[in-house]
Amino acid sequence: MNDFQPRADAVAVKDGRIVAVGSVEEVMAYRGDGTEVTDLAGRALIPGFVDAHGHVMMGGMQALSANLLAPPDGGVTDIASLQQTLRDWMAANEDIVRDVNLVVGFGYDNAQLSELRHPTRDDLDAVSTEVPIIIVHQSGHLGAMNSKALDIAGITSETVAPAGGVIRHDANGEPDGVLEENAFMLALPKLLGNIDRDGFKAMAVAGADLWTRYGYTTADEGRATPATAAILQEAGEEGLFKIDIAIYPDVLIDRDWIKANVSDDYKGRVRVAGAKLTIDGSPQGFTALRDRPYYAPVGNYPPGYRGYASASDEQVLDAVDWAYANGLQILTHANGEGASDTLIAAIRAAETAYGNAADLRPVLIHGQFLREDQVDSLKTLRIFPSLFPMHTFYWGDWHREHTVGPINADDISPTGWLVERDMIFSSHHDAPVAFPDSMRVLDATVTRRTRSGDILGPAQRVDVVTALKAMTIWPAWSHHEEDTKGSIEVGKLADLVVLSGDPTAIDPESIDTLRVNLTIKEGETIFDRASVKEGALHYIPKGSGDDPYAEFLRIATVENEAARSWPKVSTLASLADRPHSGACVAGFLSMVADAAIVSREGLN
Repeated sequence: MNDFQPRADAVAVKDGRIVAVGSVEEVMAYRGDGTEVTDLAGRALIPGFVDAHGHVMMGGMQALSANLLAPPDGGVTDIASLQQTLRDWMAANEDIVRDVNLVVGFGYDNAQLSELRHPTRDDLDAVSTEVPIIIVHQSGHLGAMNSKALDIAGITSETVAPAGGVIRHDANGEPDGVLEENAFMLALPKLLGNIDRDGFKAMAVAGADLWTRYGYTTADEGRATPATAAILQEAGEEGLFKIDIAIYPDVLIDRDWIKANVSDDYKGRVRVAGAKLTIDGSPQGFTALRDRPYYAPVGNYPPGYRGYASASDEQVLDAVDWAYANGLQILTHANGEGASDTLIAAIRAAETAYGNAADLRPVLIHGQFLREDQVDSLKTLRIFPSLFPMHTFYWGDWHREHTVGPINADDISPTGWLVERDMIFSSHHDAPVAFPDSMRVLDATVTRRTRSGDILGPAQRVDVVTALKAMTIWPAWSHHEEDTKGSIEVGKLADLVVLSGDPTAIDPESIDTLRVNLTIKEGETIFDRASVKEGALHYIPKGSGDDPYAEFLRIATVENEAARSWPKVSTLASLADRPHSGACVAGFLSMVADAAIVSREGLN
């Protein structure tokens, strides 16, 4: 990733830093009596991946739940396989289910179910009517509950949906189990709310450990609250993390907290790096704000439906102005063209007033439906684009058929336009929306192949080296860490990854077959594939006393019905009025964690 030395035969590391890069002869000159020499035997050594945008804490919840993802990341293809996956998980974790009396499934996608609908309470009741079951949609916009969970959440035919939320009903007027946006968010704490700080720490550690499996040496918490950020800080101070975590708290919650905690330096591998703003929702869920109607949305949408904003123009202008005025970096979620227009206008106003974007490095997160003229504006205003090319695989066919249509679908995640303009950018996974699978990120950025096997927008493909830079040196730059991370150069941290093969030397169509063999953080091996069992890439409970999932869930054990009944509606009422993104599950569950901690302990 170093243009001045793109390849080398050997690397020397001492005290966590790179001390030599060059030929074997040159590097061996640094060898001492205690030097450990490793022959990679043809495998590739590259810089550790820098997470451009993800949600490491809630990735831990994904790692610690029943996997309801569609192939290739899971096995759910219809309602029946979803039900069977839940049954299998319950059977494999009988002790935990008995102790905790709760089942959480993660990642179902109605677009990938053969029925093309959301599972209902009846579908989940067929799994169990005795144990509460919650399943979380892959986009995080919504979820479904069985009758037992609805009872605990207090949702009946008389329940009024909160602002920014929807409670779906069946033909008889009864809740059908599907809850959208704030309705889902406000119901979750009543089932998950007994989790204490140690429980959330266990979740964060599980997430960070999952990231290491895919070669990430720096993780991202891309939309935190003060409470969840504080938990990450505490876990860092306790020495629980093997990798660095950059936190971006929600700018619409507590700006004073962000300003007081932002830092250029990691403490216990954790730092608050800036602020996060969310303008709209999810394109595959039809809640991204477009500048034109959706092509053929699935659902009961009015003619001309364009999605909606989750933050007003005034809120966006004010948040961006505040970040510039205080010299803070701001990362902004904008998926639809309308949301990107709003961001560009806000950055332009701030640039006019302060003119310091080169120092602050504002970032556009996602930009799924960017127009070409908007890309020009990003370059003019020095807005760094962090795109989500994995959409081409996971939802490329869906975008072509339902969101933007066959013509405009070719230009989603327009990395080709960026390269044409000599712009640097990053590619992210947005886990837990998708697995933090670095090789699938790389594959999607290079091939843009959809689930059906088609290539979506061949002109937007980029070469392998460019795609690798978008996962290493360029996101390091966006984090203001390019001097210490992102390339194999003398003086930088020895954050390294060993791949099973050289991605620049194989058929690009084979990139997704590569595996991370070793993840090395500051010279220490923190993941070794040879020491773990092969199999599914998601977390598999070990069934032993040291199982972190068992520990996590037992922490969350509900002692009695009275304990379950909290939090009171008044405790969470303010959350219903906050702008809601629906952008990803992390946004919702971060709010859930925040509400749980506020209710149990109060905010400082």
